[in-house]
Amino acid sequence: MVSLGCPKNQVDAEQMLGVLAGSGYEITADQAEADVIVVNTCGFIESAKEESIEAILEAASMKKRGSCKKVIVAGCLAQRYREELSKELPEADVIMGTAEIGRISVICAEALAKKGGMLSNVSAPAMVYGLPRISTTPAHYRYLKIAEGCSNRCSYCAIPIIRGNFTSRPAVSIMEEAKQLAGEGAKELILLAQDSTAYRDRTTDLVALLKRLVKVRGVQWLRLMYAYPGRISKELMDVLAGEEKICKYLDIPIQHFDDKVLAAMNRRSTSEDIRKTITQLRKRVPGIALRTSLIVGFPGETEAAFKRLLAYVKEAEFEHLGVFTYSPEEGTAAHDLAAPVPAEVAADRLDRIMKAQAKISLKKNRALIGTRQRVLVDDMEDMALIGRLQTQAPEIDGVVYLSETDAGPGDFVDVTITDAAEYDLMGKA
Repeated sequence: MVSLGCPKNQVDAEQMLGVLAGSGYEITADQAEADVIVVNTCGFIESAKEESIEAILEAASMKKRGSCKKVIVAGCLAQRYREELSKELPEADVIMGTAEIGRISVICAEALAKKGGMLSNVSAPAMVYGLPRISTTPAHYRYLKIAEGCSNRCSYCAIPIIRGNFTSRPAVSIMEEAKQLAGEGAKELILLAQDSTAYRDRTTDLVALLKRLVKVRGVQWLRLMYAYPGRISKELMDVLAGEEKICKYLDIPIQHFDDKVLAAMNRRSTSEDIRKTITQLRKRVPGIALRTSLIVGFPGETEAAFKRLLAYVKEAEFEHLGVFTYSPEEGTAAHDLAAPVPAEVAADRLDRIMKAQAKISLKKNRALIGTRQRVLVDDMEDMALIGRLQTQAPEIDGVVYLSETDAGPGDFVDVTITDAAEYDLMGKA
């Protein structure tokens, strides 16, 4: 299994692995050994599509260099570009959609039995949950998907095309899986959705769900990802502040801070809405770490509009920040907008924001030197233990390099921060 893209896609990959293992298939981490290679693709932006195509071609090369008999293309790229892939990638033996992950063992069997031609299994997007999973993360932290799709219709985004409208997962199934993951050793659960703040199942909204999840035995950290700025209520802020198990951390993709650009993006928040939300979060949830994502180079983004964004990045001082250059996506409202920004200008703007953010991050990290922090140990890298504060999400934020400890992955340790770099910290147990 080769899985690309976001953690939500990773959950799909884990479910496919669980179904395959339950059907008697043996999983291997070595492509050269595999009879079947499944490439779980990402189709979100141009660079992700290119990475997915490269992974498909690499898997196909194993038909000559390894044991591979069939290559199955799954995930978002397959869902979005079924016809194009069928025509342009004869190397693939199966194209399967995101709703078919529960049938992966049947699809594998059909592929192995078929001597020639391509199989296509792509239906309308749908939420799939409750399948067995094999962890692709360390056992002590697991991703938990609480919804599928998106209904916000931001003008640049293809997610509704790929994953359909927003659908909340039943709260009872979320609770069942949370207990199961905790029973398998998960100490941190990371809640995923395209817009977690839109979650609602009958009488259970996000706040009510969080209050139920903190009671799951064994779970010590709950982390919330992908909150839409216009939907962060005072009740959510209160539960973030008041529940000890909920990480003082929130991922809020604001995308931009210029009102004309926000309107062109079809974002429902104005710059003043964003500023008010961030200010209230800082006030109501002391010590909270905020992550955001930004897009530069959106059609019509003038230098003045960019400078407003850059000024707010310096004002807000986000603990963590990611920037993308705009990628025009077929089928989205923004695809044919006038006044495109040259690629070199967009790249320069990305660089300017990241340089500003590096200074902010370094300042905030240096302020932690000498403080005592609780760290969750994740892994060992080059003979050094690596862990995270509750203000650091795995795989996307910085880490804490640990010394003088016998702790191992999954352990919590008290650490004195001894040094700081732009994104990472060093600590002594």
